[in-house]
Amino acid sequence: MDRQQIIERLFDHYEHPRHSGTLEDADLVHSGGNPDCGDLLTFYLKINPITERITDLAFEGRGCTISQAGASILSEYLHGAPLTTIEAMDDEEIFDMLGREVVRSRQRCSTLALNTLKAAVLRYRAGR
Repeated sequence: MDRQQIIERLFDHYEHPRHSGTLEDADLVHSGGNPDCGDLLTFYLKINPITERITDLAFEGRGCTISQAGASILSEYLHGAPLTTIEAMDDEEIFDMLGREVVRSRQRCSTLALNTLKAAVLRYRAGR
C-alpha cells in the first residue's frame, strides 16, 4: 500500500470502527490509555477457556485517529485468534500492520490497543 492508501485505511477504520461497542457477557473487560494525549480504550473479550481463543471481542474508546483505527484493525485481526497471538505480537508488528511510514511518529498511539490487550491477557492468566 502506498502512503495515501494507508491514510485512507486508517480513516476508514476510525470513521467506521469494526467490533465497536460492548459485550454484555464478556469474560474479560480491560481498559488502557495514554493520559498525556487523552487516548482511551476498553476491550471486551469472550474467551473459550479450553482453546484459549477469542470467540468475540469489542472495544470502546476515544482519542486520535491512530489509536482508534489501531484498535479497530487489531480487533479485526484478532477475532477468533488464540491468546498466544496477542502475547507473541510486538510493537514492530503493529507498526507494520498500521502502516509504519504513517504511524512511526505516533508510537504510543499506535501501540495502545496492543498494549491494552497484552495487559488484559496477563490479567486473564493471573486469574486462572
